[in-house]
Amino acid sequence: MSQPSLQRRLGLVQATALNMIDMVGIGPFVTLPLVMGFMGPNFLLAWLVGAALAAIDGLIWSELGAAYPEAGGSYRFLKLAYGEQSWGRYMSFLYVWQTLIQSPLVLASGAIGFAQYFGYLVPLTEWWQPKLVAGTVVLLLIVLLYRRIEDIGKLGVALWVGVLGLMGWLIVGGVTHPHHPVALFPAGGMGALPGLLLSAAMGQSAVKAIYSYLGYYNVCHLGAEIVNPQRVIPRSIFLSILGIAALYLLLNWSVGTVIPWQEVQAWQAGAGDKSQFIVSVFVERLYGPAAATAATGLVLLVAFASLFAVLLGYSRIPYAAAADGEFLPVFGKLHPTKQFPYVSLLLLGGVGFVFSLLFRLGEVISAILAMRILVQFVGQAVGLVLLRRRRGTASLPFKMPLFPLPVIVAIAVWLAVFWSIAPVEVNWGGLHFKLYFQLAALGMMALGTVAFLLWSRRLGRWPFATGRVGSA
Repeated sequence: MSQPSLQRRLGLVQATALNMIDMVGIGPFVTLPLVMGFMGPNFLLAWLVGAALAAIDGLIWSELGAAYPEAGGSYRFLKLAYGEQSWGRYMSFLYVWQTLIQSPLVLASGAIGFAQYFGYLVPLTEWWQPKLVAGTVVLLLIVLLYRRIEDIGKLGVALWVGVLGLMGWLIVGGVTHPHHPVALFPAGGMGALPGLLLSAAMGQSAVKAIYSYLGYYNVCHLGAEIVNPQRVIPRSIFLSILGIAALYLLLNWSVGTVIPWQEVQAWQAGAGDKSQFIVSVFVERLYGPAAATAATGLVLLVAFASLFAVLLGYSRIPYAAAADGEFLPVFGKLHPTKQFPYVSLLLLGGVGFVFSLLFRLGEVISAILAMRILVQFVGQAVGLVLLRRRRGTASLPFKMPLFPLPVIVAIAVWLAVFWSIAPVEVNWGGLHFKLYFQLAALGMMALGTVAFLLWSRRLGRWPFATGRVGSA
């Protein structure tokens, strides 16, 4: 009897749809007022910076995804780049280790943001009510994803239509009801641009904007399920980035023409901050309370659609590692009839459920970026250079232009973003301290290193193997 395997059944439309709904989610609706608060009249610039980084990093993902279209995305890329029998085992293990934490954090961030906007429709006055809403969202996602991949692809396209419909409505509303001017570049002209890009405000804004762009690489996690991946993966990545960048810029411009940044900053400085429902307030000013209620419902639909794509993509990563014999074997199990990694889906969903009950949105966003940058984004960029040196470029289906400039820029910007993540004030039972997410990320890497060494020793593999280590 043959073992079940992943099937290539997702085309360009489905892959792009899953990418875009992953990217939108609740992110732009909850980070839009935060960026306005940091950047004032220059808030659009932060969204351009986020789009530029996504496009540069997208070149790295496109080259790797087209060349190695397998389940697991970064897990496979890191293993191949650093040596399948040596350092690649360590780097890919660290990535999977962090995925068990950071992917549920992503899930929790969307669920918490969902509960925040849900509070516009139904007041959540008790401390446990938002947590109940967030936890219920995660459980419903698990139920919906417990099915075949072709059914998920069709559902993803349907949700994508909802995403585009909401964004289009909001943009048209701003275009047809402009009141306040919005500038794309600083008032001081291009001469003021370098100082603004290097400012602390831009650093904080970039963290929020980049969070809203994350997901352009979701298709790489589904590499083993993509039809004609050598062409589809790069195209879906850049179609997603260009499409979402245009939508974000138009959305922010539209909201800014109706609700000026000065008003948003005034809200944030006082009690009863309306900026957490800024899209609802925006629609209410244009069309009235009934329309605002409908728009809030669509925001919730978009948030749910994004979480759908997030959990789908990340559930394939522990599966790929376990199928390789590099992680706990239980994660390598596919459902006997529906052919999807159900153990991985249930575990990540379960951890995401717990995180949605424990943490606040701002904390989760900072933790997500801190956990990803060093191993996944920086490690992967360096790994691409190593792969090119070792295997050459003749057989690459997609080659980034101007190599190695995009790699150098990506590494520099990612490290700058990592440094820019601000600490948060924590109060636990009278104990007051600052939580530095950079240290938390390094601590998780240290724990992952210990886990890797224990696992490798148990398997008798590198660095404990007595025989000669094979080449990658």
